[in-house]
Amino acid sequence: MSNVQQTQAFYSLTLEAPSAATAAVTCNSIPGLKNQDQQIFEARGQRIYLHRIIENDDRTEVSLSTVCEQNVFGIIRGVTSFRIPGTATDQLVIASDSGRVAMVNYDADKKQFKRVHLETFGKSGVRRTVPGQYLASDPRGRCCMLASAEKNKVVYIVNRNSEAEIVISSPHEANSWANLCFGICALDTGWEHPVFAALEVDYNDAENDPTGEMYERREKMLVYYTVDLGLNHVVKSWSDTVDYSANMLFGVPGGQDGPSGVLVCCEDRIYYRHDKTAPLCIPIPRRKGPTEDPNRKRII
Repeated sequence: MSNVQQTQAFYSLTLEAPSAATAAVTCNSIPGLKNQDQQIFEARGQRIYLHRIIENDDRTEVSLSTVCEQNVFGIIRGVTSFRIPGTATDQLVIASDSGRVAMVNYDADKKQFKRVHLETFGKSGVRRTVPGQYLASDPRGRCCMLASAEKNKVVYIVNRNSEAEIVISSPHEANSWANLCFGICALDTGWEHPVFAALEVDYNDAENDPTGEMYERREKMLVYYTVDLGLNHVVKSWSDTVDYSANMLFGVPGGQDGPSGVLVCCEDRIYYRHDKTAPLCIPIPRRKGPTEDPNRKRII
């Protein structure tokens, strides 16, 4: 009797495709379209979708058309898009439970996604120390960062070679022992060194204190990681305390479009933070009406 265990593969497939969106990002990945045309790259469970936003001439009617749908046979944890300088379309990056980061683009002739790169950085499965839970890409398309819920972060630098082929570097680690991550985002720094922001909590002192005093005094930090493209390494360049209820980061346009920095979403308030300017704060608007509870905390 032949042994078929080495060639068997089991998949868990549902009768209906998932309808809840896991992650989504805007992009321009269909060749031949104008830069003003936008698409939406969406992940639902184990399927990825590419939707095209269609507007009429006077922009009074807008519709959404699904261009491509594909099964990746895995749990998608995050997606992002970026455009490498000198290319005409955006590259799509997928972080999943495979322990790999996949870079794909849309093949208009075959009407399906085509894999460009597949790099391994950890074990398979959704693990707290394997990067992939959080994903962010540099707005200028030079690198992307993957972070785990605890300890590990890796940065991949992307470029083109002399034959105009996309090449990806080996992973550059930015690990922090006894450290929890709650979110990351990329800063718009123009053509200066790429910078990524992260919300982190160091639990080393709290774990080694049996009295529980250090646990009550724990702090959440906003940390900047700078990617030195010349030396090919990642350094922690700046950190500051933020409200412990902070749960999400959004990058602010930089260069000629804005002051750069990040928006830190907390309970009842949104903070603007940057290492070069003073912090700003604004309350989250509250809707008036009989159903509004003034004692309920608002959070993004």
